Amino acid sequence: MTTPHVLFDYTGHLPECPIWSEEEDALYWADILKGEIHRFQPATEDHTVLQFPEEVGCFALREQGGFIVAMRHAIWLTDRCGLLLRKVCDNPSNPKLARFNDGGTDRSGRFYAGTFWEPGDYNGALLMRIDNDLTPAVIQCDIQGHNGLAFSEDGKWMFTSDTPNGVIYRTPLGAGGESGKREVFRRFKAGEGVPDGAALDSEGCYWSAMYDGWRVARFSPQGELLEEHRLPVRCPTMVCFGGDRMKTLFITTTRENMSDEEIAKYPLSGAIFTLPVAVTGMKKSRFIER
Repeated sequence: MTTPHVLFDYTGHLPECPIWSEEEDALYWADILKGEIHRFQPATEDHTVLQFPEEVGCFALREQGGFIVAMRHAIWLTDRCGLLLRKVCDNPSNPKLARFNDGGTDRSGRFYAGTFWEPGDYNGALLMRIDNDLTPAVIQCDIQGHNGLAFSEDGKWMFTSDTPNGVIYRTPLGAGGESGKREVFRRFKAGEGVPDGAALDSEGCYWSAMYDGWRVARFSPQGELLEEHRLPVRCPTMVCFGGDRMKTLFITTTRENMSDEEIAKYPLSGAIFTLPVAVTGMKKSRFIER
């Protein structure tokens, strides 16, 4: 079994949303609570940080350059330096109680962003989609904390997870991205950890960062556990494929809500890990505006 290694000398507070850019041979990610987007080139070890005015829940690279960024109050288009260019829409949730969280693009370059209901008292979060013409639409509700977004290669299935409720869903998609009735892909029992951010590989298998579970797990298209890879930290947050031949799994982790004692015992909490894998990962599309 392969062993995860630290990408470089870095620990964040809540790193999430890793994205590999093949054109740049660079990894991007957000540190949500710090309001940052990071870029790191493994070949040169060049590390740059862009600062935003509030939490960056998720983002995607734009085909025209720059980013589409879901911050607490709104989704924006920005340039390469993070300058806010155009507001796409406001957060349809109450931004005082629900910030944007996990998100990304589908095979047609549409952008999806879900929210996280911070009080945790009921399923008050949602998932929305930004179409290529920048039209926003709420497509799912009855969520407590949206995560785990991934799309099948043929574009017919969307996978999501509800982290606080310990469940992974899959939802059928129409040709225009319209979503059908979601169904349970896998539920988790107490003590297993809960599913956080995810990615799909070329065999249609779902790789999930198991928050509070010390590992990442790979599930078959039928939801069966195929393999697990242990980590030296308790809370991985998300995974993405990248690197040579898309056979490296990048894993973000967090130190959010950890005591000083736990951080001292597990100082790599908040680091980014790499894991060589045998299967090719799915590439992420850039956001396409028409």
